[in-house]
Amino acid sequence: MRDVGHFIGGKHVAGTSGRSADIFQPMTGEVIGRVALASRDELRKAVENAKAAQPAWAATNPQRRARVMMRFLELIAKETDSLAELLAREHGKTIPDAKGDIQRGVEVVEFCTGIPHLMKGDFSEGAGPGIDMYSIRQPLGVVAGITPFNFPAMIPLWKLAPAISCGNAYILKPSERDPGVPMRLAELMMEAGLPAGILNVVNGDKEAVDGILDDPDIMAVGFVGSTAIAEYVYTRATAHGKRAQCFGGAKNHMIIMPDADLDQAADALIGAGFGSAGERCMAISVAVPVGKATADALMDRLIPRVESLKVGPSTDPSADFGPMVTKAHLEKVRSYVDLGVNEGAKLVVDGRNFKMQGYENGFYMGGCLFDDVKPDMRIYKEEIFGPVLSVVRAKDYEDALRLPSEHEYGNGVAIYTRDGDAARDFASRVNVGMVGINIPIPVPLAYYTFGGWKRSGFGDLNQHGPDAIRFYTKTKTVTSRWPSGTKEGAEFSIPTMK
Repeated sequence: MRDVGHFIGGKHVAGTSGRSADIFQPMTGEVIGRVALASRDELRKAVENAKAAQPAWAATNPQRRARVMMRFLELIAKETDSLAELLAREHGKTIPDAKGDIQRGVEVVEFCTGIPHLMKGDFSEGAGPGIDMYSIRQPLGVVAGITPFNFPAMIPLWKLAPAISCGNAYILKPSERDPGVPMRLAELMMEAGLPAGILNVVNGDKEAVDGILDDPDIMAVGFVGSTAIAEYVYTRATAHGKRAQCFGGAKNHMIIMPDADLDQAADALIGAGFGSAGERCMAISVAVPVGKATADALMDRLIPRVESLKVGPSTDPSADFGPMVTKAHLEKVRSYVDLGVNEGAKLVVDGRNFKMQGYENGFYMGGCLFDDVKPDMRIYKEEIFGPVLSVVRAKDYEDALRLPSEHEYGNGVAIYTRDGDAARDFASRVNVGMVGINIPIPVPLAYYTFGGWKRSGFGDLNQHGPDAIRFYTKTKTVTSRWPSGTKEGAEFSIPTMK
């Protein structure tokens, strides 16, 4: 049993609020620790540390900031195995999946080592008579991120690496369900040479979140979580004059055209739908086969694959996926399967009663597969966030295109086809933010931006890539003239190109 406090001013500090939460090991169901839940006063101490440290860090040239990120990458590489074990122990995902979580975060840190180039402005010589004009990017000051349980390495790295590289100080409020990896990342940042106070980790619940949203010294907030909370965070943050980028839920569709390689499509659905026990916002949770023949043939392939999925403890290298993060979340997902049955969907594979021998108290559930799901059902409309795949049969291509386009979520979508014209038309017309063509999980690489549309995202700028640099900096434009002669009277008009 261990106690997790906060990381403020470059060191671990114990919680003082008197409130805490249990940390579970999902594969056994055991409580393995307690995490402190911060008060507003504790959050304020972190902000004060960040505010005091930030000016000197902003004045550090970008190349030196990049070197800190380079050393940070070296330290993560040395500790990938131990970080993955810690992540799997608190979250429940398998060790290979945990390493993928870390690697996707590392790729954004790698992108940020190019910060000297990424922060370059523009220069126009002779923009007017004797006038030069240039723009520069400057950090915002103190910024913050509120990150979810499902990617305790990747999403904190997606947010803190660009923010810090741009010269800001950062307050991270990770999920209280699996705080171990974010705390260790903060330690590694210090080892890499980051000055004390530039990265602070404050563990907490809604009290800490509201403190972040209301604090006058925090200039921007990034969030990933459910849509309801994303909208709450965005609304409250912007009401206090902050920048906000908030990413919410998803209902990602995969369209399977009649000409698709159905074995390839079925394998893609299994990996994208059930990997990480479905606890990821880019999971494919809706399969849309086009035409009855395609649907019947796809189901013939999916049913045995779902039935043969291997659920196991996080330490089992042969497991396809592990337990879910908490008992409460397990029960929520089971209740959605119950709901789908009551709504009239056909449950062709039922994993609700799966028990892991030797781990009977763990938070396990087998894969579930629904057929004949209708668009008016709640299991179609709402994000389940578990190992549940729904098949919605489409009569033709236009019907299939309409489903993801009209859904309230617009995070990711995929199409499987051999027809280049159909793929091109789909990518152009579908009303969704990220599109995969024969790619089941269309997460862009680090030098592009990640973000959904509609109620999957709130705010104008996305995560990582060029948008992250824009989000964590403000642009200053300078117009300069060095007159060589005597000024000839006052000028009352706005300068022009004339």
